Amino acid sequence: MKRILNRICAFATAVGMLLATGCDKTYVDDVTLYAPLIESFSPASAPVGTEIIITGQHLSGVTKAYIGDQEMVIKEKVSDTRLSIVAGANGRDGRIILENTQGKGESESEFTYSYAVPSLKPALLQKSVVMGEQLLLTGTDLSAVEAVIFTAEGQENGHEGDIQEQSTTEIVARVPYVENGNVRITLRYFDGTSSVTTPLDEAPSIEVVRVVPVFDQPVTLERTAVGKSVTLTGENLDKVDRILVGEFEALISKQPTSLTFTVPAGDFQDGDTETTVVAEYFDGNETITLSEAFVVYVPYLMFWENMRVWAQGRDVESMSSFFSPQTGRVYANSDWRTVIDPISYQYQVATCSAGNTPNKAVITEEQYNSVNPYFFFSGMSAGQLQVNSPANSKGQLRNFYFENNSADEYRVTGVKGDCYGTPVLTFRYLDSSNAAEKALIDQVKNQTLEHIDEESFPIDVEAKTVGGIGISSAKGTLNSDVWAAGKYTAGTDAAAVDVDAVLMVLYYGYDGSAENVAANIRRIGFLHIRTVNFKTYNNTNAPSSSDVTFNCYWQKYDYDYSKLANQQ
Repeated sequence: MKRILNRICAFATAVGMLLATGCDKTYVDDVTLYAPLIESFSPASAPVGTEIIITGQHLSGVTKAYIGDQEMVIKEKVSDTRLSIVAGANGRDGRIILENTQGKGESESEFTYSYAVPSLKPALLQKSVVMGEQLLLTGTDLSAVEAVIFTAEGQENGHEGDIQEQSTTEIVARVPYVENGNVRITLRYFDGTSSVTTPLDEAPSIEVVRVVPVFDQPVTLERTAVGKSVTLTGENLDKVDRILVGEFEALISKQPTSLTFTVPAGDFQDGDTETTVVAEYFDGNETITLSEAFVVYVPYLMFWENMRVWAQGRDVESMSSFFSPQTGRVYANSDWRTVIDPISYQYQVATCSAGNTPNKAVITEEQYNSVNPYFFFSGMSAGQLQVNSPANSKGQLRNFYFENNSADEYRVTGVKGDCYGTPVLTFRYLDSSNAAEKALIDQVKNQTLEHIDEESFPIDVEAKTVGGIGISSAKGTLNSDVWAAGKYTAGTDAAAVDVDAVLMVLYYGYDGSAENVAANIRRIGFLHIRTVNFKTYNNTNAPSSSDVTFNCYWQKYDYDYSKLANQQ
């Protein structure tokens, strides 16, 4: 008696199909109506890799095949009454089970594995292979192999090579890590009782070429700030997998003769930290210590280098107009509603009661603080390019789009209406003709500024100074006729203009900046505008398709006015 699991006879459906097709024959290939029925299979016993021919009914719709509880590969569906499967190396003795969408069919008897001993043909083995590359192995009964093991001379334990392809006579395996170049190859297989390995002392041998990275000596690593890059030279450096600075992985780019890593932020404390630098290779199995005493410097500020933003033109290379000195990220215009300033998107013009004045009747202090400070550049009809505080003007943000489409729905604000941004900032141009300002400009340009805090930049609220520099003139917007004076003719196109200007940037708390520009400062920064590609949009005089490349210093911790009182 043949056993059938979950056989389903969809009689009503079959009748309907016969009526629809008249006397034409309806094939199971068209629709599966029954669970598979196994009538016989051959051979009844065979080694791994053998093709098993199964006959029965309703076989063309079979989707899965098993021997016992192990899934097998379906090799071919010949017809509705015949298919073949392959006896896989993972299988053990058991009934054959076929499955389709209607159920399962199980054989009456078990398929029994016979266990051949796989072997390699040493004469056909190549003499050497590079570690990590593929190796072709030729032999007999190789479909029974569970693993190919590479054991280096002098080692007790070997390493498994990933099997890429496998048949009865061939195996393609990836050569794994090995401790030295003299290697023997053994095979693991199931002998009917347990998994065993062919004898190591009888195994064929091969030379595995270990391409080891070599760094030019001496390796000299100077004190380096997080975020900065270090370049090393040598040979085979493309084989390095990771560079670890202390316990933190560094971002690397590598070529055969050079490797550059960026010092990771990790959780190093502010100031200097002495730690190790280690290169890992061979999948982390071997390492080279490049330094035992590398000094990682964490500045008492944040520094962002080579940032690039675009003004609001829609024909630009990248619609990425918004920069946050808090995160160091340039944001796409499409992120404005949800990531950059969702508070402004929600409240629009009601976000502020006036320029750079948060509307406390509408937004809470928590909402204000939830938006990271950011700024942007925009073109003016007078032919000026200006840097802007989001909260300074209600007519700027609506001019930014996230696609090259003039429809209002593609404006970041969603409407052609007034909209204040949330964060309050002001900008103060630093003039190199002033000695005190010139010294600060040089620090910013030379990237030697290491502190922005209450001690380095004390604020005098009454005198309206920051670090002795007057900020009464600080404004929520600053035009290019100030920071690019003499370097740009308003309303024209000009590529790669070397602006080289430094601005002090002041970010304010919930009280805004309207009453006193020195009274509510949360953080201080410095914007080094390096180059600008001035470009007009749609032949207007507004350079609104311009892009700006800059560096930015930013205070790491909120300003604490109470520390000023303690110092006095």
